[in-house]
Amino acid sequence: MGQVLGIFVSNGGVPKLAVESAEITLSGLLGDNQADKKHHGGEMKAVCVLENEILTKLQSEGHPIMPGTTGENLLVEGFNLGIGKIFTVGDSELEVVSAATPCKTIEGSFSDGYFNRISHKKYPGDTRWYCRVIRPGKVRIYA
Repeated sequence: MGQVLGIFVSNGGVPKLAVESAEITLSGLLGDNQADKKHHGGEMKAVCVLENEILTKLQSEGHPIMPGTTGENLLVEGFNLGIGKIFTVGDSELEVVSAATPCKTIEGSFSDGYFNRISHKKYPGDTRWYCRVIRPGKVRIYA
């Protein structure tokens, strides 16, 4: 069974900062904003999700990536995500609709600035996922 390990928001840009809980609306997490609305946000990119399995894999490769540094809203574990996957986080239900294309704003999370290390095209599955919200609701970290 999957779980939420981290919830992250910002006024725009990275890193996103950890919060204990958030309300997920059809357009994303309340309190979160995107600096580049052309490429981020909107109903089909409402929530950005990173799997902890990918984060730890990248850390083991020597990348300085940390939770929230690649702009993800949720750090999750145990969901085995991919396009079309529907999953529940807290009271909310999400559907993975696309891979999140990496950009230079997250280069500090990678050795030698190689942000394409989380390009789904170059490294299938080693990516962040954009999700649409099927059912809005509250999500929180349980200790």
